[in-house]
Amino acid sequence: MHPARLLRAAKEAEKVGSRLYLPIVEAIRVDHIQAARDAFESLDSVDAFAVQVNAECDNLIKILESAQHLEEVSRGAENKIISKGEKLACQYMAALLEDRGCPAQYVDLSDVIKRYSVPQLVKESAYKELAKALGQEVLACGDKVPIITGYFGHVPEGLLHSIGRGYTDLCAALVAVGVQAAELQIWKEVDGIFTADPRKVPTAKLIPSVTPAEAAELTFYGSEVIHPFTMEQVIKARIPIRIKNVMNPRGPGTVISPNPVVEPLAVQALDRPSLFRCRSRPNMDALQAPQRPTAVTIKHSIIVLNIHSNRRTRAHGFLAKIFSILDKHHLSVDLISSSEVHVSMALHSENSMLSGDNVDVIEDERLQDAVTDLAELGVVDIAANMAIVSLVGQQLRNLKGVSGRFFSVLGENNINIEMISQGASEINISCVIWARDADRALNVVHTSLFQFLE
Repeated sequence: MHPARLLRAAKEAEKVGSRLYLPIVEAIRVDHIQAARDAFESLDSVDAFAVQVNAECDNLIKILESAQHLEEVSRGAENKIISKGEKLACQYMAALLEDRGCPAQYVDLSDVIKRYSVPQLVKESAYKELAKALGQEVLACGDKVPIITGYFGHVPEGLLHSIGRGYTDLCAALVAVGVQAAELQIWKEVDGIFTADPRKVPTAKLIPSVTPAEAAELTFYGSEVIHPFTMEQVIKARIPIRIKNVMNPRGPGTVISPNPVVEPLAVQALDRPSLFRCRSRPNMDALQAPQRPTAVTIKHSIIVLNIHSNRRTRAHGFLAKIFSILDKHHLSVDLISSSEVHVSMALHSENSMLSGDNVDVIEDERLQDAVTDLAELGVVDIAANMAIVSLVGQQLRNLKGVSGRFFSVLGENNINIEMISQGASEINISCVIWARDADRALNVVHTSLFQFLE
C-alpha cells in the first residue's frame, strides 16, 4: 500500500475536530479484505486475514485519535502510522503464501528494538546489535518463508526524516548482516545500474558491476541506486549487493561488490591512510586505470549561490564564515568552486526554493535568511534552474584526456558551463549547467565519451 493515504490520514488527525481520517482508514480496511477475497482460494484464509486487518485498522484509529487529542502527529506517531501499511502488506503476503500451500511466517519487527534492548541508534555499535537481533528473528522462522516488515521501531528524528523512504532497504541490509547472507538483493523497477538514465539515453548500457564508492557517488548525484548508509552496513560485512528488476527477474542485474580485487586502492587507503598522496610514475602505472568512465548522471533542482567578497583580498576566515552561515540555516552544498575573492556553491533541494515569473522570488525561509547573513560578507547573487552533470568512475583522475573531452563535448554542443568541480573526489568530475540543457548534455556526453574511449 502506498503511504500517501496513511500520511493523508495523519494530516487530517492534526485538524481539531476533523473525523475525515475515518473514511480513509475504512477504505484501507475494505481494500485489503477485498484483495484477499479476490486472490485467496480458501474462505477460512480470508476470514483469518480479515481478523488481522480489522485489528490493525482499529489500532490505527486509536493512534490517530491520540494524535488528534494532542493536536500533533509526532515523529514517533508518524512512524507507527506509516508502519501500518507495511504490516498489512506483509500479513497479506504471508496469508496468500499459506493459502497456496507455501509455509510462511509474518515477522513484525516494530518492537524488536525494545525486546532485544538495542541501544539508541546513534552509534555504529547499535546498528550491529540491531542486525544481530533482526537475524535472530528471521532465523527463528526455520523452514518457513519469513515475510518481514521494513519498519523496525522508532529511531531518533523518525525513519522518514532521518533515513527516508529507503529505510526498508536498510532493514533488508541489516537482516542480511544478521543472517550472514551470501548476497543481498534489492528489487526495483529497473534492470540495474546503467551508464546513463535509459529513459533519456537510448544507448545506455547495463553495468555488470560497480564499486561501493561508485554506487554512493551515483546515488548522491542523481541516480537512484541505494542509500549510502544502507550500502555501508552490507559492504562492511563483505556481502555483495545485487540490484534487480521485479519486472525482469531473469535479468542479471548489477552487483555492488565488496571484493578487494575490484577496488584494492580504496581498501588500502581505508586500512592504511596516508597524509601524502604519492603520484610518482610507478605508482601511477600501478593504478590500472579503467578504459572509460562508469556512468554519467544528472542531478536536477540546483541553484548556484555566488558570493563576491567586499575586499580585494580574502579576509582570514572568509570561507569559514560562509559555511558557518550555511550550517546555521541547515543548507548543504553539493559543489563548491572558489577563487581569491569569489565563491560559487551549488545547492540542491527537493522542494522549490524560488518562485516568480523569472524565478526571482525566494520562497525558502532558510535560503532567505542565509542570503541576508551572507550579504554582510559581500555581494550575493543567485542563478536558478540549474543542474549538475557528473561523470563517475573508479580512478577517473587517472584516465588520460577524460576531463578535456568531457568539457569539450559540452562546449562543442553549445552547452554553457556555470561552474566546475574536480579534485575533491578521485571518482567524480562535475559541472553545473542550465537545467534546460540537462537531457541534451546527458546524451552528448554519453555518446561522445563512451564511444570515444571504447
